[in-house]
Amino acid sequence: MTSAIPGAFHPSTRLYRFTILIFISLLVLGSYFAYDSIGALETTLMRELNLDRSTIGNLYTAYSVAAIAIVFFGGMLYDKLGPRKASLLFSTLVFLGAVIVAVAKGKWMLIFGRLIFGAGSESLIVVQSAIISRWFKGKEMAMAFGIALTLSRVGTLFSFNTEELIADHFHSFRTALWAAALLCLFSVVCNLVFVAMDRHGERELSLPKAGAGDKIVFSDLKKFTSSYWFVVLLCVTFYSAIFPFTALSTDMFHDKWGIPLVSASNGGFLTRVFYNFTHMFSTAPGITSIAIAASMFFAPFAGDLVDRLGRRASLMVVGSLLMIPAHLLMGITHWNPIPMMVMLGAAFVLVPAAMWPSVPLVVEENRVGTAFGLMTAIQNLGLALFPYLNGKLRDVTGTYTSTQVMFAGLGLAGLVFAFLLLRADKRHGGVLEAGSSKA
Repeated sequence: MTSAIPGAFHPSTRLYRFTILIFISLLVLGSYFAYDSIGALETTLMRELNLDRSTIGNLYTAYSVAAIAIVFFGGMLYDKLGPRKASLLFSTLVFLGAVIVAVAKGKWMLIFGRLIFGAGSESLIVVQSAIISRWFKGKEMAMAFGIALTLSRVGTLFSFNTEELIADHFHSFRTALWAAALLCLFSVVCNLVFVAMDRHGERELSLPKAGAGDKIVFSDLKKFTSSYWFVVLLCVTFYSAIFPFTALSTDMFHDKWGIPLVSASNGGFLTRVFYNFTHMFSTAPGITSIAIAASMFFAPFAGDLVDRLGRRASLMVVGSLLMIPAHLLMGITHWNPIPMMVMLGAAFVLVPAAMWPSVPLVVEENRVGTAFGLMTAIQNLGLALFPYLNGKLRDVTGTYTSTQVMFAGLGLAGLVFAFLLLRADKRHGGVLEAGSSKA
């Protein structure tokens, strides 16, 4: 009597793993799209709902405030519910928050919707990471995270390059916001497919329970070295100079340089979408998406390069250095902003690729969850503060110079922290600078 041979689509096969990875990645596609729909529609929302720039910044602040709370409670909730129930809960919150934003008629309802959306979205990202670890531990883990990031950021790229076009084509900004909500509903459907595949795989393979990931244990804090704290400080300054900037940069490119919100083209809706993508550098939202597109396409390759060559602290120095002239030149000159956005894109590839993998190298293995959780919470403090400051400064000064100087200052602070990290790493054995053969 012969034993049964697993089929081509058995949960133990590579095909099954990468099929479920597609649906795991699509869990957050809608949330990535909806997160930046506010920035993509910024100019239209200010005009149609009589909002000022500080209110637009506050919508990003509300998201990050919810994210900070979730870092402290989301891990415990995940432990209690498990990956399938937790992912369904959080993806439903994402959809609900996007719907509230789509129907909102005023500032406070918009903020409430973004709070609900932020609570679900950040939790879903944590759950996604834990699920990937569960399915790919010891099997193509780095590649799986790279693929997930690339597929997820398709949502951001499409948001900046289609939302204003949807509003223009259908003569309604609400149609564009509903498009974001519908994409979040699509992610819920993908979640249901993942649940079915995960349940089947768990039965067939006796999968272990996935860990909660970024959960803070306060007794761990006193054990962290200076290298870890410099990585955290660099994280908050770096991301505070990227995402709060892109939240309001569409309006800057449209107002300061006169770049159109959509490309001038004839034909049907899909023809205009295709034209918008192929002429991305000719629209204000498209130029905003350059940094995101760079991260989307090059992050997996950059991660592999960092794994092989090391030089993590040095790459963080280079990335921080690129941010300073990029922001400063957009603030004090009227030069074509595309080269500066390409510089920001290069920084957005280099720094995260070197920064996030550095954490497990500078903290003890049993404290990695706390390290990531604390780093995420502190990062979101910056992402809560600087969108508000960005919008407020623009409303008060009426120009973009002061905000760009602020972002350049954050880049300078990040550069200082990167140099301090480089020096601290030398004292601790140079683990961040070592390549795969030594690390």
